[in-house]
Amino acid sequence: MGFGSYDESEQKDNDVDADDSDGVAVHENDHDGSVSFETEASTSDLVDKLGDMKDEDDEE
Repeated sequence: MGFGSYDESEQKDNDVDADDSDGVAVHENDHDGSVSFETEASTSDLVDKLGDMKDEDDEE
């Protein structure tokens, strides 16, 4: 067989017996809440730290 050729006998009777109970429950662990944290650092300190982290990524 050449490139792009296929055996037509493989294309018939494509019935699939699928069981939906094996699927992934994407909303099983949804969370409707809030997150908060406290820090001693100022916003300026945090922005500077973020800039340092981005600079480190750019060097790689």
